Amino acid sequence: MATLYHVPLSPFCRKVRLSLAEKRIECQLVEERYWERSPEFLRRNPAAKVPVLKMDGRILSESAAICEYIEEKHPEPSLMPANPEERFEVRRLVSWFDDKFQHEVTANLLYERVNKKLMKSGYPESKNVKAGAQKIKFHLDYMSWLLDHRRWLAGNSLSLADFAAAAHLSCLDYISDVDWDRSVNVRDWYSKIKSRPAFRSILADVVPGFPPPLHYADLDF
Repeated sequence: MATLYHVPLSPFCRKVRLSLAEKRIECQLVEERYWERSPEFLRRNPAAKVPVLKMDGRILSESAAICEYIEEKHPEPSLMPANPEERFEVRRLVSWFDDKFQHEVTANLLYERVNKKLMKSGYPESKNVKAGAQKIKFHLDYMSWLLDHRRWLAGNSLSLADFAAAAHLSCLDYISDVDWDRSVNVRDWYSKIKSRPAFRSILADVVPGFPPPLHYADLDF
């Protein structure tokens, strides 16, 4: 069985969890307080980052690389299109959420409000929280525009792009930082995503000291 060293409210870990679950790969979850930089964990990943996946006798790090490894080893059901142009669009959007969205939104909302408390590294910076709350509007509007033209974010099929976006938004939804009334398109898309069996374990996550809102696990919001 595979083992994933993770943090429940990490969008990068959640993206890997969704990929594994969608492909029905059994995986043991082990919470890792990576900020404590334990020698054992540093041996697994000297970068001191999660997720780290132990699978096929290998230790794998970096969420994008892990997801593509899973895709290549377990191609069905596919989360990457066959067409090179469509695969490019999936990779572009995965990078969009894991880079641009992460720095503009997730880091300013989730990390300020939750991670700082968990790591005992200070209090939230109000200017960062305000910046994140403003920037998420742009990203939701961009997603809405994409979904005006496509069935899923990157095209007509569910892909890693959808899981990357849903991983970030699910973490923010856990702390009630997503305005689902801003876009019917995005709300309907997320409802489809979180209704999938692959999402069940994520909706069951509970972080001590941070109870989720009542709508978090409600498939109908």
